[in-house]
Amino acid sequence: MSSPLPPFPKPQEPVAAPQLLELGARDDEPCLRADAARNRARLLEAAARLVKEQGAANLTMEAVAAAASVGKGTVFRRFGDRNGLLTALLDHSEKQFQAAFLSGPAPLGPGAGPVERLGAFGVEMVRRMHDELDLQLAAEPNAERRFSSPARRVLYSHVVLLLRQAVPNADSELLAQTLMGYLNPVLIHHLTRQCGMTLERLESGWLDLVARVACTEPPR
Repeated sequence: MSSPLPPFPKPQEPVAAPQLLELGARDDEPCLRADAARNRARLLEAAARLVKEQGAANLTMEAVAAAASVGKGTVFRRFGDRNGLLTALLDHSEKQFQAAFLSGPAPLGPGAGPVERLGAFGVEMVRRMHDELDLQLAAEPNAERRFSSPARRVLYSHVVLLLRQAVPNADSELLAQTLMGYLNPVLIHHLTRQCGMTLERLESGWLDLVARVACTEPPR
């Protein structure tokens, strides 16, 4: 990526339970008209597809406009500049993932047991980190905020909640930190791009880890 993403909002007090999180400023999307909202969603979908195919470093406003079949000026009016587009793209991805594990269909969402949900959570996170790796690396907080950024606190709180249900006698908070380390984009970058491990191996490794933690058999 040619330039760093702008900083995320300052962390707030810890939340008791996961909740949908607004990563961007609250006034950056003021009650969009239906057509404007559709245009924004189409632009973000096009940008996400380009990032997946070409990497975040190669994403340009012109390419997004062409992929979404709109004028370049539309992209600049909607997001301001490339950093604004990248931040909105990460914000959009985070909200979609949060909605999926908080209220989406099982096994990622409610309706499955805690062990199955934890397995599905990690598999989906590994896939997401893999598909958005350049973008996630660019947004990785510095050491002071790595464990307290708002987005990570929501993910961590969800893992703690599932662990409390799945392994009641464990120290869920410490165990959740260990499991979250497996899903860190820096580690996934090292394992996939530097060590040559496949996505399937990382997914299987996560399911095996969850099964060992919960003393169950991993899915075959």
